[in-house]
This record gives sequence, C-alpha cells and structure tokens, in this order.
Amino acid sequence: MLPMSFNLKTILYYGAAFAGLILFIKWLQWKLVISGHSMEVFVGLIALVFTVLGIWVARQILRPKVETVIVEKVVPAAENSRPIDERTLKTFDLSSREYEVLQLLCQGFSNAEISEKLFISISTVKTHASNLFVKMDVKSRAKALDKAKRLRIV
Repeated sequence: MLPMSFNLKTILYYGAAFAGLILFIKWLQWKLVISGHSMEVFVGLIALVFTVLGIWVARQILRPKVETVIVEKVVPAAENSRPIDERTLKTFDLSSREYEVLQLLCQGFSNAEISEKLFISISTVKTHASNLFVKMDVKSRAKALDKAKRLRIV
C-alpha cells in the first residue's frame, strides 16, 4: 500500500517521467548513439536518473514537518524570595560545591538525588554535608536547613 502522501497526480507524474525516459533511450538507440558503448551509456543514464530521483525523494522526506518557535519570556522572581546575605555566607567559608549541596538540601533532595544532579558519588555528598554541618556548627540536616534559611544564605 502506498503512503498517504502519494496521490494519483504524483503517480501519474512519475509514470510519465519514466515513459519519457524510455522513449528517450529508444530514440538514442535508433540514432545509433548507444551502439558503440551501449551498456556503459545505458547504465550511466539510468544511474543519473536514479541519482536525481534519490536526491529529490531524500529532500522530500527530510523536509521539516514542524517549525520550531522559541519564545523568550521574562519570569519574575517569587514575591517571598529574599536576597542572599553574601556577608554572612562568606563567614561560613563554604566551598562552591558545599554551597551547591546546601542549596539542593534546602530544596528537599535526598543524598542520592543530589549525587545524580551534581554527578558525584553519594559518599562525596555525605562528605560535603558533613563539612557543612561542621562549618555551620549544627548537628543535623534539619538544623542546617533552618539556620541557612534563618541567616538568609540560601
């Protein structure tokens, strides 16, 4: 069964094109152009026709069906978001990776999820969290999150 994109008009067009090709080849034979190098010329003409046809079909198939539109939109910050207190953050002397772990902890991610997001092992996440707790002088994750939010460092 033919794909739906081929309609009767297209089929008739190709039929007429191939009929014209056959008539042209017969005319060349009649004029004795092909007689000396009959096989080479015949194969060359057929190869040329199928090359052109293949290029045309490939362009039809590869033509994009959907146009991609990119829309840029300004998204305002949440009203309840507070600016980060950079001065307080510097007093804790957190590394950039420890700060990333702290931000993800505040967003509620588990150690396994943080390791996937940051492409590090779970033990490395635990090490960063442990270093955070020492630098922030807290004993648990909940207290670290509470202190970070209270001091506005996340």
